[in-house]
Amino acid sequence: MTTPTAVHPASARIHHASPSRRSTVIRMVALMIGPVLVCLGLGLSYLGAFHHPQPNGMKVAVVGASAKTKVLAQTIKDKAGSGLDVTTVPTRQQAREHLLDRDLAGAFVPSPKHPELLVARAGSNSNANAAQSIFRMVTDKQGVPLKVTDVAPPAPQDPNGGGLFFLLITLSVASYCCVLVLAPLEKALGMRARAIMGIGACLAISGVGILLAGPVFDVVDHSYGSIWAMSLLYCVGVFAVGLGLQTFLKQLTPLVLMGLFVMLNLTSAGGLMSPETQNDFFGALHSFWNGAAFVEGARSVLYFDHHDLGSHLLSLWLWLAAGAVLTLLAARAETRRTAVSRPEPETGEAVSPPEPEAVKPDVRPEQEALMLLSHPGAEIFEATVAEERAATEREDR
Repeated sequence: MTTPTAVHPASARIHHASPSRRSTVIRMVALMIGPVLVCLGLGLSYLGAFHHPQPNGMKVAVVGASAKTKVLAQTIKDKAGSGLDVTTVPTRQQAREHLLDRDLAGAFVPSPKHPELLVARAGSNSNANAAQSIFRMVTDKQGVPLKVTDVAPPAPQDPNGGGLFFLLITLSVASYCCVLVLAPLEKALGMRARAIMGIGACLAISGVGILLAGPVFDVVDHSYGSIWAMSLLYCVGVFAVGLGLQTFLKQLTPLVLMGLFVMLNLTSAGGLMSPETQNDFFGALHSFWNGAAFVEGARSVLYFDHHDLGSHLLSLWLWLAAGAVLTLLAARAETRRTAVSRPEPETGEAVSPPEPEAVKPDVRPEQEALMLLSHPGAEIFEATVAEERAATEREDR
């Protein structure tokens, strides 16, 4: 007699991962790559920009027209190499004017007993510190103290000149957050409605920014209207770029916006380190990035009598124009997608609405039969009606 083979419960519990579950796991793993990329990007940008500040083509001058002054300038240049661009300026007044025009990071006035260094900390605190370190080595060899004169000091409540940079951070993060907030409403609201809402938010953001930087913390102690207008121009530019990219990049938008307006923008703005103390990459970004245009434009308004303000405003307007073009292209792409997804009639012809049914008059059966005389088989139907009438008359008699 054969004993039936027992089925082990363990073998019945073996399950194979379904394709849907496998795809879900792969998608979750792919999503977790995002934070790793953020860490990598922030590390490369911030450490690359700020880890080892040193002069890189920084322009300084030695005041005087004598042969001894020219020898001193050449000696400093030979020792510094490519880090310094050393020139001579005939008078102290001319050196001061060059500092206010932001052509120099520092000007050294040599003297046997009272040497002086002219700087403009409102333009760049890092430049002033670097120039002070360089020329202090010169006076230390002479055994005399170095007098430092600041020809353009920052606001009293912002002694290090970093307030405008922190205002830039505030405006940047708030502006591209507007894009992320409006992203889920892409199907519910059209591009025009989202753009109007975003511009309204930028008005509020720039207003809050100037309120905090001005009356609250006194980082901006005058020209509130000009700084507010520049803040609004910057915010709308950031929002417009983000709104246009959202349509094309979808879930990649936050990562790309962080790269544009945090990793590259804040590191090249010149708020903490000037481009003269950074490597060539961030120094090049400083010449056209919108964050640098805002910071340098605000400094020009507050401390340097609007010097070179036009070029900074042009940069902000160009960024806004690029954002407007991206937004228009995104609106056109959304319109095409909506047209493609809309169902069309199978025949390709316009379907006319059904005509309402005519109300049938209340007629007797005999009358209804007579109305059918125009239809095929009317003769047979008429004969049948005639026979029924004859039978009815016979019964009545």
